[in-house]
Amino acid sequence: MGVSVARVRVLVVDDHRVFAESLAAALAAEPDVDVTAAGSGPAALRCLERGAAEGRRFDVLLVDADLGAGPPGAAAARAASDDGGGAADGISLVAGVRRVQPAVRAVVLAERDDPRRAALALQAGASGWVAKDCSLQRLLAVVRGVLRDETHLPPALLTGVLRELTAARRHRTDSERLVESLTPREREVLRCMVAGLGRKAVAERLFLSPHTVRTHTQNVLGKLGVHSTLAAVALARRAGVGPAEPVGDGDARAAEAVPAPAALTGDVVERGGQPA
Repeated sequence: MGVSVARVRVLVVDDHRVFAESLAAALAAEPDVDVTAAGSGPAALRCLERGAAEGRRFDVLLVDADLGAGPPGAAAARAASDDGGGAADGISLVAGVRRVQPAVRAVVLAERDDPRRAALALQAGASGWVAKDCSLQRLLAVVRGVLRDETHLPPALLTGVLRELTAARRHRTDSERLVESLTPREREVLRCMVAGLGRKAVAERLFLSPHTVRTHTQNVLGKLGVHSTLAAVALARRAGVGPAEPVGDGDARAAEAVPAPAALTGDVVERGGQPA
């Protein structure tokens, strides 16, 4: 006479294979946990897609904050040179997963406390930020807590994370106010800039001359108080301005010119379930 136990499906994503498999083995020892380990972002996305197709969706994503950062020390070097304009690969993966499978709860595993990156993780949709060297009991408590819609942060990070989120909101409000100063046509041009379209493509899309597009672009930069297209795009994204939707071959070619992130490779190993 057995008692049915609700299973929790967990996906561990870390490109350090020994750590990923060790963590997966420890979690799989729990009677109510099924675990899969993926060695890269693309491998994780394949696992999520396959699980959804088979009706075995994952409940929790445990992802390395420095996924794809390279050998030890590379993450710290990259963080030191980061201008704050982008998130680490692990955090970007969280954002991507939350867009396609919003029911999946994400927890970021980090080697060090970092209020700025923890705030980025929360903004990306993560429900927790946990030290990699925390106890198994603590990690299990977080996994089960996020399934109850709890948010978990180390107490020492709370003040710093709140400060970062407040600053981000202030910057967003300032950016929104600047974008509101644009005319409807200038906003269309800005959305085309966010989409990565060149001047000729913008002119064709909006039925304007390249000279007129150049004038609108200069007006956009002046009103936003920036000196480059890249800075204008960054400000637009902070304000929540999305890219113009591609229409026609010209836009498609322009979009192709924007470099895509390099593909990552990795292995997948599943425990407590079917082979991945």
